[in-house]
Amino acid sequence: MAQVLDADRLADHLQRAGNRLAPLYTVSGDEPLLVTEAGDALRAAGRAACYPERLSMVMDARSDWSAVIAATQSVSLFGDRRILELKIPTGKPGKPGADTLARLAEQAEKQADNPDTLILVSLPRLDKATREGRWMQALGRGGMMVDIASVERGRLPAWVGQRLARQNQRADNATLQWMADKVEGNLLAAHQEIQKLGLLYPEGQLAAEDVERAVLNVARYDVFGLRDAMLAGDIARTIRMIDGLRAEGEALPLVLWAVGEEIRLLARVAEARSLGQDANGLMRRLRIFGAHERLALQALGRVRPDVWPAAVQHAHEVDRLIKGLSVPGRLSDPWEEMTRLALRVAAAGNRP
Repeated sequence: MAQVLDADRLADHLQRAGNRLAPLYTVSGDEPLLVTEAGDALRAAGRAACYPERLSMVMDARSDWSAVIAATQSVSLFGDRRILELKIPTGKPGKPGADTLARLAEQAEKQADNPDTLILVSLPRLDKATREGRWMQALGRGGMMVDIASVERGRLPAWVGQRLARQNQRADNATLQWMADKVEGNLLAAHQEIQKLGLLYPEGQLAAEDVERAVLNVARYDVFGLRDAMLAGDIARTIRMIDGLRAEGEALPLVLWAVGEEIRLLARVAEARSLGQDANGLMRRLRIFGAHERLALQALGRVRPDVWPAAVQHAHEVDRLIKGLSVPGRLSDPWEEMTRLALRVAAAGNRP
């Protein structure tokens, strides 16, 4: 079974490994900052382990993968060991690429003790079917898998606090929550704001007013963040997300799709529950799993079953408003009615 590391465990692994690195590391994830940092750490460890040369190649299904094999077999003029970095932005190497990666993994597995080439493979987050594919399984056997998870909203204040601690600064919980609101969904911007605080203020406790003066509102709102806020019953965040999407010029039909489709799916699950059917099996068929499943179950436990059909009808009416049609009993501004629809779920079961 492949050994899987997260970002924190990768740092510990590299510190312990010293000059005895694995021959192959596969990094996957969708958070640019964390993926970049993992790559930087691996390259630095490679240089420290006497891999002075570096060759980077960006590949996809249409690339000439024979060049990759040639790069592992060629020897530099001075016989130096090298880092071969393969970036596959699409996550789809095609059949020639898949065969080449499997072959590289087999070679790495045989040369684990003293490899001449340290191979770093960079991939986006992959779906379950791809992760279970032959070439990915081979990469796992040939070396280490580094799975870079996104930082969920609930973990963001602690993440900001940890980053501040790296530069010997700290802030109270209220300030960390405030910063999380401002940088939500944009870790690269969060990283820049934290670094800016390190330049502007001395080590130690940061005053809330100093942080507020320094930090920009760099939140990047997205429809799935809105969906998650709605399911979590976070009323303030739901309203803030919709206001942010509107201010950023997001297409309202896309916002309705994210909210309305979620309501329709959970209405089906709620109905299955009320009829004594296999609701968990239905959720798997609807591809509701992981963090999404936890939030969905939270919403199903909070919202009464009879609320869901009314919410589905409300979504249809918002769609009519977006198309310029009037709906009796509804506000004329479709964005305002969109907010009311999301709050049907977010505010359900919440006491004032």
